[in-house]
Amino acid sequence: MAVADSPRIAILGAGSVGCFVGGCWQAAGLPVTFIGRESIGQDIAAHGLTLSDSLGWETHLSDVDYRTDASALAQADVIAVTVKSGTTEQAAREIAAHGRRGALVISFQNGISNLDVLRNELGDWVQVVRGMVPFNVAYLGGGHFHKGVAGKLYADDLPATRALSEAVGKGPAALALSKDMAGMAWGKLLINLNNAVNALSGMPLLEQLREHDYRRVVAASQREGLRLLKRAGISPAKVGLPPPPLLPLAIGSPDWLFNAVFLKAWKIDERARSSMADDLAAGRKTEVDYINGELVALGERLGVDAPINRAIVRLVRWAETGAKPWAPAALRRDVLGS
Repeated sequence: MAVADSPRIAILGAGSVGCFVGGCWQAAGLPVTFIGRESIGQDIAAHGLTLSDSLGWETHLSDVDYRTDASALAQADVIAVTVKSGTTEQAAREIAAHGRRGALVISFQNGISNLDVLRNELGDWVQVVRGMVPFNVAYLGGGHFHKGVAGKLYADDLPATRALSEAVGKGPAALALSKDMAGMAWGKLLINLNNAVNALSGMPLLEQLREHDYRRVVAASQREGLRLLKRAGISPAKVGLPPPPLLPLAIGSPDWLFNAVFLKAWKIDERARSSMADDLAAGRKTEVDYINGELVALGERLGVDAPINRAIVRLVRWAETGAKPWAPAALRRDVLGS
């Protein structure tokens, strides 16, 4: 494949994350085709594609190849999969129908199991690798996608991804590489346990994180997750600050310490929110089964219950039916019982 020179990129599932990543890569000079929902395509057709981040970077693309038909996968050297986890099998079928032999397929999705789904469905006629998106992207309307949290993309360290990383270069969607993407995925999942609490709060990310009772719930879900991972012999890798064993201590720390040290270091802007919050707001099914639910499933495989994460999954399911947001103390009582 022609990755070393000018890889042709297809973003499969071009929503908030996909539009931001693909837009940044197009701004870096790579040919990008976006494949996603008609509503987003119409918005971009009317307004162009505007990208910005919390550090003040911004760019606008007026010439955007956005399609709703997966047949464009036939021309792609690299397929970045950014669909919601519940549609991974469908995405695999679209790649199988239209993708070309030898293409690099990167799963930039939440959770752990999507990579296995893609590999099981696609076999070895394409190269399927794990990726990770450690930042949040908010859709602000008018074709504008905003990266509200600092961080780089990650992918498995392989010859094909090294070539892609070099082609992408520096920028808000730079591609870093790791030899331990499985550990990185679990490390990110521990951080992403806040997504459900953010969605249940109904608040922007920064506002939610300033509430100690919300953070107590997150910290408890992380402690439960760490116990399960230790029992399973899984070592989560460090994704940002602090390292995984210290995450619950940081998240659950008193307001004065959390706000002055950790929240300041994470550089979250006022417009940032979790993708799960976006899904609830749009009336879509969330990915909670692929985040908190991954720990519930791991506990079941180990013969151990995960009551805290199980309770959060239950509340998110209720929220999907239209339940109102939970106040901080109410969520703490419902999940922790005190």
